Amino acid sequence: MMKGHCLCGDIRWACSGTPSWNALCHCDSCRRACSAPVVACIGARRDQVAWSGAEPAIYRSSARVERLFCPRCGSALAFRGEGFPDEIFLYAGSLENPGDYRPDLHTHYGERVGWLALKDNLPHITGSNEKATS
Repeated sequence: MMKGHCLCGDIRWACSGTPSWNALCHCDSCRRACSAPVVACIGARRDQVAWSGAEPAIYRSSARVERLFCPRCGSALAFRGEGFPDEIFLYAGSLENPGDYRPDLHTHYGERVGWLALKDNLPHITGSNEKATS
């Protein structure tokens, strides 16, 4: 079981089962939501995730995407989208043991920042509807 929480600890999450994928997201929206050059995400079924403590606040960042965060400390925790009605994408930075995270691929690679040099052999998905390439 994976567990995570926000910076202040008011909101906690637990995810049972195996994630559907672990991705490094380079999209402009995730970068801005997390103030990071790349965001590590964990894809899981919504019914695998249990929240405890305070309720996450929700910001609708676009017509089809909601971002969950702690209203007290501001920690970004997850996002969910209408295009993936049964999934939620947890931010790996909120994991209790972030060193256990291992990404499977890069997504929205075409939006990456040019100055960030990542040296791995993970597949790249340029946009949201493209197949991964190595």
